[in-house]
Amino acid sequence: MEEQTRLTAWVRGRVQGVGFRWWVRSRALELGLRGSASNLTDGRVEVIAEGPRAACDDLLEMLRGGRTPGMVTGVVERWTEPRGDLHGFIER
Repeated sequence: MEEQTRLTAWVRGRVQGVGFRWWVRSRALELGLRGSASNLTDGRVEVIAEGPRAACDDLLEMLRGGRTPGMVTGVVERWTEPRGDLHGFIER
């Protein structure tokens, strides 16, 4: 069984109002992840994803990869134990 993890990533740049959260949701669902993508009041987007470590690594690589809507200027991540309280992947 694959190691399960929880990734929280804060993405900064021009990431609000450009379809970024929808794009994150689509990629996360393709990877079989559960979680959310939420706009923060300071202009960043917070991405929370739970699932296999490899899939979370893939999502993080996509966030940093330069092929997102808008323009990502930086990503800070935190890894923690999964809580198991997420269902589906939602945009907030």
